[in-house]
Amino acid sequence: MNPISGEQLLAQLNWRYATKQFDPARKISAQDWATLENALILSPSSYGLQPWTFIVINDHAMRERLFPATWNQRQILDCSHYVVFAVITKMTEDYIDNYIRRVIEVRGGTTDAMATYRNAMVGDVVKGPRGAIAQEWATRQTFIALGTFMTSAALMGIDTCPMEGFEPEAYDKILDLSAKGLASAVCCATGYRLATDKYGTRKKVRFKRDDVIHVV
Repeated sequence: MNPISGEQLLAQLNWRYATKQFDPARKISAQDWATLENALILSPSSYGLQPWTFIVINDHAMRERLFPATWNQRQILDCSHYVVFAVITKMTEDYIDNYIRRVIEVRGGTTDAMATYRNAMVGDVVKGPRGAIAQEWATRQTFIALGTFMTSAALMGIDTCPMEGFEPEAYDKILDLSAKGLASAVCCATGYRLATDKYGTRKKVRFKRDDVIHVV
């Protein structure tokens, strides 16, 4: 496998921006979308626990229902694919055990061999201090997935717009997330920019290297 060059990476990161106007006529191909879904699945998380669910809203009627709760931002209506990043609100021993079973399914081994690791996770994110803030902890994990998703899209020449400008409680009600033990954390519109989107031609503004990178 040949890695991309540093020049290619930086070129695509400079190319991407938070797209404000999507072209509703352009859709992401099924093949490219499958790749982006796999990028979500491959996102790293603490312990590998993946305390999230990614809800892809393709139904236009559902997007219309969510539109007012998204501060009337048209990205949700015009983008090709719209993803709601939802988090698990409470970590449980059953969830940990399900993850252990998946580890054994993929890597082999036994539950006895995984007992120490299993108990460490339970002691931390279920019964420990982080168990009391499980939703907050899961939300921080979800932003790792968001970063993975957006960078992957940029490398493929696909536009994104991360969206915290929405009403989580309204989303949770419309999507019936609470009954599933989930809560919306952040969203991302995905597709292709309109050439007339003025934000696409603006120079990217970032602090200088010495302002944000400190080497000890």
